[in-house]
Amino acid sequence: MKAAALAMTLSALLAAVPAAPPAPPDWATKDLRAGIIGTDTSHVPEFTKLLNQTHPEWRVKVVAAFKGGSPDLPVSADRVEKFAAAVRDDHAVEIVGSIDELLRKVDVVLLESVDGRPHLAQVTPVLKAGKRVFVDKPLAACLADARAIAALSKETGTPFFTASSYRFHPDVPKLRAAAAAGKATKVQASSPFNTLAHHPDLFFYGVHGVEALYAAMGLGCVSVTRKTTADADITTGKWKDGRVGVYHGTLGKGQAPPLLRVWDEAGTTDSAGAAGYGGLVRAVAEFFHTGRPPVDPAESVEVFEFMTAAQLSGERGGAAVPLADLRK
Repeated sequence: MKAAALAMTLSALLAAVPAAPPAPPDWATKDLRAGIIGTDTSHVPEFTKLLNQTHPEWRVKVVAAFKGGSPDLPVSADRVEKFAAAVRDDHAVEIVGSIDELLRKVDVVLLESVDGRPHLAQVTPVLKAGKRVFVDKPLAACLADARAIAALSKETGTPFFTASSYRFHPDVPKLRAAAAAGKATKVQASSPFNTLAHHPDLFFYGVHGVEALYAAMGLGCVSVTRKTTADADITTGKWKDGRVGVYHGTLGKGQAPPLLRVWDEAGTTDSAGAAGYGGLVRAVAEFFHTGRPPVDPAESVEVFEFMTAAQLSGERGGAAVPLADLRK
């Protein structure tokens, strides 16, 4: 009995010893102070927790935030104070009064404003200050602004990237390999279809599925058509190599399809489960350290061309819209 009791005591003591913290990845070479612009999305507390608490080994800590907010957009105006208070109270993030003040306190920036309309104005001083910046979805509320952000990044020599968490689903690498030219004939990406005032239809939630589609397909869409059924809002793109890429916007009826489905000569391959935020925020942290965007800005711009063409096709009764027409 004494031996058994001793063994149990030793086991309890070993269990009480905290595990060693994870070693920083090779790319995390120094401590970086991060700032947030826009506290009107749940991404703000979620991303801050991942950086400051869950993964300190990434060596990116959110230290300051500027509230921003859009008074004419309830989804922004009704949440900006709540999420600002959450990061202030839970993570000791300093709330500052302007973007210029924020930039004096930080090394890198997460532009989180839920409204895409002010993104060009908000990101301009960040890029001009030479601060690497992640721009959360949507990159902008119009194609012209998306192009302007990419151009300003190139002009200033300051890298940026934009992405949905869906792009970093753990199954994306294998599905991208399956969707490589010559193997796959069709790829479908699905996400909820919810619109936002002042934005083209796909820019708010559709961008999640379109991002996943491009993560699998890559650049090269040449034309887009769009139609609506009882269950879905469907945009179909034709790629220059003959593949077909479909965005399936679920309308909340029936069972939702998987995030990604790839058709090839052997049948279909599906993704499984949800994406979560961890993959995206890890990619953001690595980008802040290395300056290498995980998404080509040209691809990000084409995502917005695809969604703009979808808007035009819908307005034209489903007629095909060549992406080349948007580039004239």
